[in-house]
Amino acid sequence: MERLDNRRWGLESNCFVCEERNPGGLGVPFFADHDRQIVAATFTLDDRFSGAPTYVHGGVVLAILDEAMAWATIALAGCFAVTKETSTRFRAPVMVGQPYEVRARVDADDGSELDCRAEVLDSTGAVCAQASATFVALGPAQALEAAGGEVPDGAREFIRG
Repeated sequence: MERLDNRRWGLESNCFVCEERNPGGLGVPFFADHDRQIVAATFTLDDRFSGAPTYVHGGVVLAILDEAMAWATIALAGCFAVTKETSTRFRAPVMVGQPYEVRARVDADDGSELDCRAEVLDSTGAVCAQASATFVALGPAQALEAAGGEVPDGAREFIRG
């Protein structure tokens, strides 16, 4: 499994979900499994991220699903992309203080849009939440804007157009 990190491409990030240097964030580390064509991460969240007293807030769960799919576009499809549309189904609560795994994959890539899906599983392998999303691949203008004015050389290969 390959550890995924924005610094690999020369990008500084303060991502709420994946950046471990963000003191208010989740600090979830993502990995690419190229043999299985998935991006995965394990996480356990404390009560700072609760909605109901013992449940992780649904928006936080959705953020983790979205981040996993975004990493899938980078690690598996080789491009930076942003979410265009997403849909999530919650099947069981994600509980505070319990271990979970998120997995994501790219189902389709037409060159400009990518269809992805992700799921959060509990320690028994039961699916707690599922998401699907369409991502739009970043072209040069969008990448320049997202990078704050200059795209690092290491990131250029992940820009389409």
